[in-house]
Amino acid sequence: MIPRLSLLLVAGLGVAAFHAASLPLPWLLGPIFACLGAAFLGVPMKGVKPLNDAMRTILGVAVGATLTPAILGTIPAMWPTLAMVPVMVLAIGLLGVPFFRRVCGYDPVTAYYAAMPGGLQDMLVFGEEAGANVRTLSLIHATRVAVIVVALPFLLSWVWGASLDRPPGAPAATLPWSEMAIMAFAAIAGWKGAQALGMFGASILGPLILTAALTITGVIQHRPPVEAIWAAQFFIGMTVGAKYAGITWAEVRRDLVAGLGFCALLVVLTLAVVELVYTTGLAPGMEAVLAFAPGGQAELVVLALIVGADTAFVVAHHVLRIFVVILGAPVAVRWLK
Repeated sequence: MIPRLSLLLVAGLGVAAFHAASLPLPWLLGPIFACLGAAFLGVPMKGVKPLNDAMRTILGVAVGATLTPAILGTIPAMWPTLAMVPVMVLAIGLLGVPFFRRVCGYDPVTAYYAAMPGGLQDMLVFGEEAGANVRTLSLIHATRVAVIVVALPFLLSWVWGASLDRPPGAPAATLPWSEMAIMAFAAIAGWKGAQALGMFGASILGPLILTAALTITGVIQHRPPVEAIWAAQFFIGMTVGAKYAGITWAEVRRDLVAGLGFCALLVVLTLAVVELVYTTGLAPGMEAVLAFAPGGQAELVVLALIVGADTAFVVAHHVLRIFVVILGAPVAVRWLK
């Protein structure tokens, strides 16, 4: 109980500090930085997975509520950039696996799962089953997600002038209570239904699909209230930061430095792909960055909502990326063994 309370307290202090300093995205970045600092000080922290997953359902509902018939009609036009996603995943593997093997000295299985840009939880589960070093994977992927989530807001603001203070929704007091009740139902029913079907990313994709259906039929006409999306940001930031709990200086020298080096490779590759997409007119620059940045699906959905990007475009590319990585995992395990 104490590690969980410590995590909530540290994350809350991070939000307060970011608000006091007028720093961007206090509900997301505040918990990440506060938890990272607390981890180095040895503060015991532990997340609550069911609660974290419940908060992720809010993002699924928020995205599903934006998928109107007009937006869905644009999806077939995405095929040129969607076709680039498997190519980019392959390029990341070709760069990442040799980096972790030859430069960092990891074993083949750990190197493979450290390099794959899938969901953090998915890579830990698959990696553990394959015999990888789970603690190393946890630190590498937490670093990947944290670096991208921290760097992207500043890039979006600097290059495209995106407003990071834009409310991601309307206040709860202005929305119909009946519709918010339907959203809550869509969140829980979509999550549990997708979970029962064994769908990957069930906590986001299940609510997204059910909410999209309700939006298309006119049952839902608003996005979740801003307070709910702030809560989702808070728990996502807290979850990322908590992955560093118990980190030692030996792990900092080995795994954290390795993760930062890998992030540098990812940044160069991502910018090259984004430049290609933008110069060929396949997508606007901001949407291209959010769609191809190999961060966490939930974190990048949050950013897309805040800056007002095309969430359908962003989600479609991240779902395909995670699908490609997960689909390739069993094949990779057989080959590595």
